[in-house]
Amino acid sequence: MQGVSLYMLITYNQFHHTLFAMFSSEVSGSINFKVNRIESYFSLAKENEALRIQNAELLSQQQSTFFSLDTSSNINADSINTDSGAVHSQFVYMPAKIISNSVYLQQNYLMLYRGSEQGVLPNMAVVGTNGVIGTVINTSKNMSIVMSLLHRQSKLIAVLKKGSGLGEISWDGKNPAFLVLTKIPKTVVVKQGDTVITTPYSDRFPPSLPIGTVYEIRQDQETNTYILKVKTATDFFSIQHAYVVKNLLQNEMDELKSKIIKE
Repeated sequence: MQGVSLYMLITYNQFHHTLFAMFSSEVSGSINFKVNRIESYFSLAKENEALRIQNAELLSQQQSTFFSLDTSSNINADSINTDSGAVHSQFVYMPAKIISNSVYLQQNYLMLYRGSEQGVLPNMAVVGTNGVIGTVINTSKNMSIVMSLLHRQSKLIAVLKKGSGLGEISWDGKNPAFLVLTKIPKTVVVKQGDTVITTPYSDRFPPSLPIGTVYEIRQDQETNTYILKVKTATDFFSIQHAYVVKNLLQNEMDELKSKIIKE
C-alpha cells in the first residue's frame, strides 16, 4: 500500500516527480561514472602494457644493443682487405612489471612479474626507462627476484660518460638516492654533474646506460683516487615497470670463460 501511495505521489505530483527524476539521474550518473572509471582503468592498463612492449622493441633496436663482427682478412702476398661489416643484435629487452620493491634495508630487492617461462634467467640485467635497476638473482616460473643497486653486495663496473674514469659502483647503505663510485684515478678530471654510465665491457648490461650523475667529489688519501657520490638515475622510490635484458651471446661467453677456468 505504501509503495502504491509513493508511486502515485511521484507520478501525479510534478514537484516530487521532478525531484525523483533528478535523484535517479544522479544515482545513475554516479554508477555510470564509476563503471566508466573501471573500464578506463583496464583500458589504460592495456594501453600501458602495449606501450611497454613497444618500448622494449625500440630499446632492443638501439645502436648500443648491436655489435659488428670483425670479418676482415688480410693476405700479405696480395694486400687484399675485405670486410663484410655484418651487424648482429646482442641485447634484447623484455618488459616486466615490478610487484614489490624495498629501498630502506641494507639488502634491497625487487620482485618482477616475469619469470623463467617468459625467458628470464639469473644474472640478467634489469633496467628502467631512466637507467640501471639491478640484476636478476633468482626466478620461478612467472616471477623473478632482482638484487637492487641499493644492496650492500651489489657491484657494477662503471665509467664517466665523457670517456674516462673506469671505476666501481656500489651502495654504502645510507641514502637510497645516492650510490658511490670508487677507484677513479686522480688523473681524471671530474666535475659535478658528470654522467656515470655502464661500460662496454659488461656481459650483462648494454653499454652507455645511465647509472647516475656526480653529486659530490672526495679524495681517498690512502689510494690516491676519487670517491664520488652519485645521484641515481633511477628513482627507486617510484619505479613500477622494468625491462629485463637478455644477452644473446651469453652462452658463448660463458663457454669461453669455463675453458679459461679449466686451464
